[in-house]
Amino acid sequence: MQIAFDFGTPTDITLMRDRLRSMLSGYRPHNLREPIGQMIKSLISSRTKDEVSLRAYERLIRRYPRWSDLAQAPATEIEAVIAKVTFADEKARNLKAALGIIAVRNPDFDLSFLKNMPTPQALAWLEALPGVGPKVAASTLNFSTLAMPAFVVDTHVLRVLARFGIVGARADIETAYARVMAAATDWTASDFSEFHVLVKRLGQTVCRFETPLCNECPLKRDCPTAKSAAPKARFSPERYDAAYPAPR
Repeated sequence: MQIAFDFGTPTDITLMRDRLRSMLSGYRPHNLREPIGQMIKSLISSRTKDEVSLRAYERLIRRYPRWSDLAQAPATEIEAVIAKVTFADEKARNLKAALGIIAVRNPDFDLSFLKNMPTPQALAWLEALPGVGPKVAASTLNFSTLAMPAFVVDTHVLRVLARFGIVGARADIETAYARVMAAATDWTASDFSEFHVLVKRLGQTVCRFETPLCNECPLKRDCPTAKSAAPKARFSPERYDAAYPAPR
């Protein structure tokens, strides 16, 4: 499936995905959380390393076995439990506020009703909650048992998409989301989840912020950034495979 973007570069994201897939170990589906759990995990994960946010989430569910327990906990107490994530105080306040709003509508914190909405409407409902932006909302829909078609864009994914020419250098998450969704109208939820994992893995191992290893990239043949960069290293699939499992 091919789409011509505003700046005139035809980009086939299916080819992009397939090239990454063919040179990496492939996508390993993860165990899906219930939507409320995925929303909480994603909310506390912003600008935080995956392993740090995962441990913080695990501490939360040990400390508060029921979502109602977490919703009733003081924000300062929640902050202490997730203290190692970035902006823990702000995230604790937003988390408590979001759970309070959800509890009014669904005291059992069951978000399965979102499955009955079109994806844009479900995203809008989630983004109306404190602390829930486009990335958290898309993660809640795509990485949870809802398994809805929504592409999760984080800073690493955005960087790769910009360097590859899918979006402009100053594009934001919303623009990247819209471009990919428009280019992949026949993709399933699993397709979007896989694409996220592969692109993020590339972004954190090779297409790095300060020192991209363009000559090591499996997309270098079609990447305008790679074509303008000096070779730095040879391709090494092991670099990708060891770095990023499926989202947790």
